[in-house]
Amino acid sequence: MREPTSPTAIKFQEQLHSLGLNGPVVEFDTTTRTAADAAGAIGCKVGQIVKSLIFKTKNGGQPVLVFTSGSNRVDERRIEELVGEPLGKADADFVRSVTGFAIGGVPPFGFPHPKHTYLDEDLLKYEKVWAAAGTPNAVFPIAPRDLLHWTGAKALEIKALILRNREAED
Repeated sequence: MREPTSPTAIKFQEQLHSLGLNGPVVEFDTTTRTAADAAGAIGCKVGQIVKSLIFKTKNGGQPVLVFTSGSNRVDERRIEELVGEPLGKADADFVRSVTGFAIGGVPPFGFPHPKHTYLDEDLLKYEKVWAAAGTPNAVFPIAPRDLLHWTGAKALEIKALILRNREAED
């Protein structure tokens, strides 16, 4: 773990400061592209990792942004109900065109958010979560309430039913 050296991560650090957020951007020599990689590098729970997922609606080609806990899968049917149309997969070019960032490094802000932006309410149970900071090996800590505020997301239960059923059995 070290201070950022990537121009993208440094620029994102400056943006955090401009918002009054003091969480430092940190870079790793290894990737933090997946939630498991990030949690291992940071030394936190996988659930504390914020996955920034971009979907593309099948009919309208509109972006849908979902911030979910690293330990959860998104219930795409739930999101489709909210959006009002089926979801498709967003390719790397679409993600970059919407956010300005590459898959695996998409931060929660720093770009105009789509009309449909949602946050997994499971993130709200943590005091601190970690999100990508513009590159696949840079992250920053943030309080979930600050994440909710600065993203303008709607918090709701969005984890896949199979996970909900598994938790009920435990």
